[in-house]
Amino acid sequence: MNEAVGSIKRFRVLKNVTREQMADRLGMSLSGYSKLERGDVDITLTKLYKVAEVLEVSVSQILNFDTSQILNVSNNQVVNGVEVREQQRHYPDEYKDKYISLLENEVERLKKLKKC
Repeated sequence: MNEAVGSIKRFRVLKNVTREQMADRLGMSLSGYSKLERGDVDITLTKLYKVAEVLEVSVSQILNFDTSQILNVSNNQVVNGVEVREQQRHYPDEYKDKYISLLENEVERLKKLKKC
């Protein structure tokens, strides 16, 4: 999950969004957001979706950060906001496994909340 945390910071910086702006848009304290971005606290799936929404990227992009998402070198155009051909989207199995694991952890967390 540390890869996703690092991706959040990369996307935030690329989008010229400050930590203060992120914290505000997510309804968090600056301290809380900073802990999230550093990986000091676990991010929930719900929070991950909110982060993706604020940064205007998909959760998949956060989990699978790749410079080709930022710059499509072969076509020399920014990919964010531009339709990408399907053959350019290839995610290795390790990322799919990480995403599945994240979803499973979130399901378990929600089950525990429901029991309370």
